[in-house]
Amino acid sequence: MWVPVLVGGTAAGVLSGIPWVNCLCCLWILGGSALAVQIYAKDRSAPTSPGDGAVIGAFAGVVAAAVNTMMNVVFQSANLAFLRRVIERLSANMDNFPPEWQDWINREPGPISIAQLVISLAFSAAVFAALGALGGVLGAALFGKRPAGGHPPGPVPPLPGPPESS
Repeated sequence: MWVPVLVGGTAAGVLSGIPWVNCLCCLWILGGSALAVQIYAKDRSAPTSPGDGAVIGAFAGVVAAAVNTMMNVVFQSANLAFLRRVIERLSANMDNFPPEWQDWINREPGPISIAQLVISLAFSAAVFAALGALGGVLGAALFGKRPAGGHPPGPVPPLPGPPESS
């Protein structure tokens, strides 16, 4: 179970951490968790239940949060530069631009503290685990093998009655 979790979680975390690609962060978490379930189900003969998918997806989400946090540290300056450009464009189109925002734009970023890193990781892990569980359930529905016969059993057909006599 751990190899699919690591593969799906790492893929989701990397895609969620790359600047500009991270705009689809929630989609990457859902997709990475579904990928983890697909890899898990591929090697099993038994069907993958939605509960199994949720557990695998949640763990993949936690892995994605750890990878994403590391990626955010690496790309901190690029993310801040992008955010500054957005705020500068907003300020050009706003009449009552808050002066605190201008102070924030002019401020130089400092190093990330350990406390900021831990809080960011904890928050990301909670959100990504929830999204990962959802992606895992979707992955189990899409990629989990069905029981032999294809579909779950439906209603039982009625038994033939005794022959009618005329």
